Amino acid sequence: MKNHPFVGLAGNIGVGKTTFTEIVSKKLGWAPFYESVADNPYLGDFYGDMSRWSFNLQVYFLHKRFKSHHDMSMSNGGVIQDRTIYEDVEIFANNLNEMGFMDSRDWDNYRGLFSIMASYLRKPDLIVYLKASTDTLLSRIKSRSRDYEKSINPEYLHTLNVAYNKWISDIEDIPVLIVETDGFNIFEDKNQLGTILNDIQEKVS
Repeated sequence: MKNHPFVGLAGNIGVGKTTFTEIVSKKLGWAPFYESVADNPYLGDFYGDMSRWSFNLQVYFLHKRFKSHHDMSMSNGGVIQDRTIYEDVEIFANNLNEMGFMDSRDWDNYRGLFSIMASYLRKPDLIVYLKASTDTLLSRIKSRSRDYEKSINPEYLHTLNVAYNKWISDIEDIPVLIVETDGFNIFEDKNQLGTILNDIQEKVS
């Protein structure tokens, strides 16, 4: 395995990225880098008025993700990141533009900013895509009881799932490992978790 492997974890809202990041980082001795959610000052406003706050929210995420990349580049060991910077533009900002929640001016501005930032970044050695149905996502979101997520539209989650599947199928320059999570309990299915960990290590070797 590489001395400093970089694994990016991808997946829709509620799929279990944070839990997966925590467990894999402990099992493999890698440093975890988490998405800035709890301290995000725009999330509550965004779910209340997506048209007004979409650009602000996406720029905030982009800024935090870029900082994580910088911090990861300074690490002396393996790292695993809870959501990649590529999802910000390929999934979330793009979807908001297509749904009419981010106008073309903000979308062009955002893409230009992302393009410049991404040109300075090391690409992941592997992207692990945690995949789940919309029904599973809704169930998991409900069970974690985050107030700002109570108003998430199921149609919004579905469109994100469609975007994720297209993006993953189009990736050519980064290896991808797809993990089906609808029937997977990371705390109970030890054998399946072991298989996933072995697959991750083999793909970054």
